[in-house]
Amino acid sequence: MEAFWISLAVIFVAELGDKSQLMAMTFATRFKPWPVLAGITLATAVVHLVSVGLGGLMGDFLPTTAISVAAGVAFLGFALWTLRGDELTEEEAQKAKRTTRSAVIAVTVAFFLAELGDKTMLATITLATQHGWFGTWIGSTVGMVAADALAIAVGRLLGRNLPEKVIRYGAAAAFAVFGVLLLAEPLLA
Repeated sequence: MEAFWISLAVIFVAELGDKSQLMAMTFATRFKPWPVLAGITLATAVVHLVSVGLGGLMGDFLPTTAISVAAGVAFLGFALWTLRGDELTEEEAQKAKRTTRSAVIAVTVAFFLAELGDKTMLATITLATQHGWFGTWIGSTVGMVAADALAIAVGRLLGRNLPEKVIRYGAAAAFAVFGVLLLAEPLLA
């Protein structure tokens, strides 16, 4: 239980203001909250399971430079994709209203990529070197999902009050900033 509570608290605080929390807010302006939360939970559970595995096997060793560069390029691609925008046909719009599967997949993939080499992943690895893997895994996952749930609530409020064009430009700018920061991270280290 100690590993659970320590991990929950550390990851919750580390996630506040993090890029993935801003991503959760952005996704919540475009999708319903439950698919966004489901995608975040899936991605977080997998990344943090890998993290505790690495923490248990290799201590605090993880080559993050290549991961940061790949994630940075992916985020710049997300920015361009967001700027381009997508037009739905009437049939696609009706289908989107009925299904949440594509939203869950989009959020899961984006969060998985965003969390690779992120500070919360590294913190989870470090925590796993000092505490039990299972408590660390569950605690870090719950802490991150709780912090991102707050962002989803804020994103839903913003989404109701902002025009779609502002949301699209804001999301593209956020993805571009994250991409540049991820690319600059290895240079600043």
